[in-house]
Amino acid sequence: MAHTVVGHAHDTAAPSLDRTPTDGVRVTAAVLVCGAAVLLFAVDVRPWGYVPLVVGVALAWTVDRLLARDLAMIALALAIISTISLKADLSNTGIARFATALGLAVLVPYALSRWVLRDRAIRFPMRGGWPWTRTQWAYIGVVVVAGYLILPYYFIGSQVYRNWPDVTGANEIARLFVGVNAVGLFDELFFIATVFTLLLRHFPAGLANVLQAAVFVSFLWELGYREWGPALTVPFALIQGWIFSWARSIPYVITVHLLFDAVVFGVLVHAYNPELFDIFVTAPSGART
Repeated sequence: MAHTVVGHAHDTAAPSLDRTPTDGVRVTAAVLVCGAAVLLFAVDVRPWGYVPLVVGVALAWTVDRLLARDLAMIALALAIISTISLKADLSNTGIARFATALGLAVLVPYALSRWVLRDRAIRFPMRGGWPWTRTQWAYIGVVVVAGYLILPYYFIGSQVYRNWPDVTGANEIARLFVGVNAVGLFDELFFIATVFTLLLRHFPAGLANVLQAAVFVSFLWELGYREWGPALTVPFALIQGWIFSWARSIPYVITVHLLFDAVVFGVLVHAYNPELFDIFVTAPSGART
């Protein structure tokens, strides 16, 4: 099943990539839809951010109705996410709000693709690329080590950890653990397995990857990865998309992401509770107040 995920999308739906007079229109339409995420999440200019969503889908409809259909699914999911604030919130209400909106953003396009459009373009390949290669295992190690060295300096040194709620008790720490992992899981199921996969039906992998990364990074910015966070999140989003394009394995990209998020969790707990997880050699202790 895994072998056919991206390939299935290309084989059954992808138009020719030869240059035609409509290529510029198709790319512009995709840029408008994906670029709307910057307005909706990074800049937060709702409702104006919905304008490029609508214009992008309408523009695609004039030249490529299959593209318009796929962009409409992406636009619908982005609109669903935009109904909530992405500011980290560990309250019962906040967790329920996140679970509902992010869950629907994944499930609605999947349901439309499978049961309404019946093209099954969106799939979640479970066994692609198994067993993992030495390179894949090495990449996991690189991600963990890089996160261990960079994230403490980023979160604590820039004070960006304050974009997350104060976690000073066992209950708050447990909620943070669940929240960080749940959002990490969503990131891969939506930005990679949904947005990136739909874009791959119509565009070369490089362009599709840049477009999904714009959506991915905009979401993370509103979530709290600000200051110089994009210097970390942009390459991470691009690498995750690139790996998925050839490994075709949701378990692998999720494993990478959740291991990275395990470091994020440890750093956030340490930032608010310096006596806990006091293992980060690059943590600027003088920055904690």
